[in-house]
Amino acid sequence: MERQFKNYYKEADRQKGVTGENLMRLLERRLDNVVYRLGFAQSRSAARELIVHGHIRVNGRKVDIPSFQVKMGDEISVRERSQRNLEVRLSVDAKSGVGTVEWLELDPKKFMGRVLELPSREQIPSPVTEQLIVNFYSR
Repeated sequence: MERQFKNYYKEADRQKGVTGENLMRLLERRLDNVVYRLGFAQSRSAARELIVHGHIRVNGRKVDIPSFQVKMGDEISVRERSQRNLEVRLSVDAKSGVGTVEWLELDPKKFMGRVLELPSREQIPSPVTEQLIVNFYSR
C-alpha cells in the first residue's frame, strides 16, 4: 500500500548509505518475500497467505505478519503439520532444483531456510531503477 511504502522510504532515508539501496534491502528482507525466495510458495501473494494463516515460523515462533523484517541468522521454517500441504511440497520440490539467492540457505528436507547475510543490491534480482522511486518520494 502507498502509506506503507512511503514509510519504507522514510526508514531507508534515515539509514546510512544510499537511500535507493537501503529501500531495496528493506523490501527484500520482508518475511513474505523471504518465504517466496526460499520457495515455500509459488508467488508473493501465496507467501503472504501462508504467513497470515500461521504456517510459517521464525526461529521456532509463529509469525503472522507478512511485513516482518528478518535479520541475519534468522531461521524460517514451515510448521510441521503444514509440511504435508501439497502446494508447499510442490513449491519446495520445484525450488530445490533451482537454488535460492546467495544470502539465503535452504534445507528442502527440513522445510527450513536461514538468512546467511543481509542482501546487497547486487544480490537482489529485481529489474527496478530505485533512483526513480527515491526521486518521486523525495519531493
